[in-house]
Amino acid sequence: MDTQRPTKLEFAVQMTCERCANKVRAALEGKPGVKSVSIDVGKEQVLVESALTSAEVQTLIESTGRRAVLKGFGGSEQDLVSAVAMLSGPGTVQGVVRFLQLAEERCLIDGTIDGLEPGPHGLHVHTLGDLTLGCLSCGEHFNPFGRQHGGPGDSERHVGDLGNIVAGPDGRASFRLEDSQLKVWDVIGRSLVVDTEEDDLGRGGHILSKQTGNSGERLACGIIARSASLFQNPKQICTCDGVTLWEERDRPIAGKGRSKADTDTPSAHL
Repeated sequence: MDTQRPTKLEFAVQMTCERCANKVRAALEGKPGVKSVSIDVGKEQVLVESALTSAEVQTLIESTGRRAVLKGFGGSEQDLVSAVAMLSGPGTVQGVVRFLQLAEERCLIDGTIDGLEPGPHGLHVHTLGDLTLGCLSCGEHFNPFGRQHGGPGDSERHVGDLGNIVAGPDGRASFRLEDSQLKVWDVIGRSLVVDTEEDDLGRGGHILSKQTGNSGERLACGIIARSASLFQNPKQICTCDGVTLWEERDRPIAGKGRSKADTDTPSAHL
């Protein structure tokens, strides 16, 4: 279910002076959902405590004309573990979804997925982290207790049942959920899948309602991998493909146009 619980977001932001910092601070402070802002110009670092999604905070920062990259994600207290899934599929859908275990019974899920048809789409953790056949090889919904499909607020549900996300007219779904059954350490190495249709939460009366929520075909997916919490990500360049922090901001998550060797996509101009 949606949550207003604040979390801390660590951004790398292109800044060279206090004037830059003041513009970023003015864009954030006083905005609904923003609790506190801390800026270190020397480190090009902005730490925001907020109940907004990471995408919403990033948009506020970038409204100043400066690029921002999320580097860390944490709670107000000591976090247990965090993870991330980068979703893509055969079409134009792609997104990033982050998982943060705030406490034994509280998992925060923060994500943005683009390229969707406007309206609700089912979102589920699946058993297998296998993308050899695309989303078809991800297995069934993660269901270690052998229960029927349900909604995120139901006691009778698959652990992987995360309900629906809603895409706006621009095809973007930006969401922030809190779940009491999902444990990040149980889903690392598994997959996250977004579907073409709305999940009926097991209440639709269709033959598939108690199995999958009758949420249509698998649209895009990604493997859930462990990720950095606050102040744990010093990366300035990706060793796998040579993409710098700021080039990464303007490149696709994966596939064509990601590598520096791909001449079809120019490097970012700093």
